[in-house]
Amino acid sequence: MPSPYRALFAAPGSKGFSAAGLLGRMPLSMMGIGVVTMVSQLTGRYGLAGALSATMALAAAVAGPQVSRLVDRHGQRRVLRPATLISLSAAAGLLFAAHYGWPDWTLYVCAAGVGCVPSVGAMIRARWAALYQGTPQLHTAYSFESVVDEVCFIFGPIISIGLSTVWFPEAGPLLAACFLAVGVFWLTAQRATEPAPHPRAHRGGGSALSAPGLQVLVATFVATGAVDVVTVAFADEQGHKGAASVVLALYAAGSCAAGLVFGLVRFKGAPEPRWLLGICAMAVSMIPLLLVGNLPFLAVALFVAGMTVAPTMITTMSLIEQHVPRAQLTEGMTWVSTGLAVGVALGSSAAGWVIDAAGADAGYGVPAVSGAVAVAVGFLGYRRLSRPAPRRGGVVEQHSEREERYVA
Repeated sequence: MPSPYRALFAAPGSKGFSAAGLLGRMPLSMMGIGVVTMVSQLTGRYGLAGALSATMALAAAVAGPQVSRLVDRHGQRRVLRPATLISLSAAAGLLFAAHYGWPDWTLYVCAAGVGCVPSVGAMIRARWAALYQGTPQLHTAYSFESVVDEVCFIFGPIISIGLSTVWFPEAGPLLAACFLAVGVFWLTAQRATEPAPHPRAHRGGGSALSAPGLQVLVATFVATGAVDVVTVAFADEQGHKGAASVVLALYAAGSCAAGLVFGLVRFKGAPEPRWLLGICAMAVSMIPLLLVGNLPFLAVALFVAGMTVAPTMITTMSLIEQHVPRAQLTEGMTWVSTGLAVGVALGSSAAGWVIDAAGADAGYGVPAVSGAVAVAVGFLGYRRLSRPAPRRGGVVEQHSEREERYVA
């Protein structure tokens, strides 16, 4: 591991919360696809399986920012443990309902409850921010976390699908729930690195989404599309549906590699132009997908496209840290993740319609158009994004944080 990454873990407790964060966010890539695999195997109803996965994603988009807002106000330990218990109870109900053939409405209720799962990635990034606020190491830390995200998306679906197909149908979601329980309870046991809550800053205050810069970031990622559904359909048309997971893993691997390199670079100047360039690069990288005619070329094109993702997300996290008050940092990070999840859900839905009507080749037109829309949103909101945010640092804030720690 390069020395800048080794230096990150010189801080006491950083290895522990990073390892807990890896376990705690594995369900992000395992639960949805695991439920789809489980339900399709038990019932043969792919429509129901997809609808339940969408229900979980929508519920997480609604509940996630609210859970993170409570975390900013009351602290990670006091909020994450009850929220995780709700999510785990709902996951257990979903497994029992699917196994014993309970009515469909019980599946939907449990799937919605699973959406209370906290954004573990945002919790870990908030801990890094508390450690390295205002230092170059924070850029490296955000880069490392983007790499961890991609590692989860490389191995998580493979593990989840493999267990559910080789062992028993409920195995994938069950392991995802175990990862969530171990990761969150291990993380919240580490009190020394937990960011201080800000109860006074939230009294009568609004959401972090009221920040103009954050609105631009979230809207841009809502406009982005998704390549997963189209890639599966394309591989199916080529007669190699099983290869879709490998091709998509290469997409994540490209992002992972770019994130590692990006974290080694020390940039000068404002991050806003880099962010806009990243959005443009993501959009342009979708164009070659319209021209590929076979899986090997698609794998190469997706690997290259993936290289635009992590640098853009790393820069996005840096912008959140600048445009959102520290008292709302966790919520701000979760809003961007929510925007991306909504964009993926909308893109997948639109791509499905196009694939049914015109085939998988035409399906790649959806992420291409989505990328163009994201660029347009980025340019339209650039002035708001580059507008200086109110100062949040200084002696007054530091005094307030110490006071709030004692009050809490």
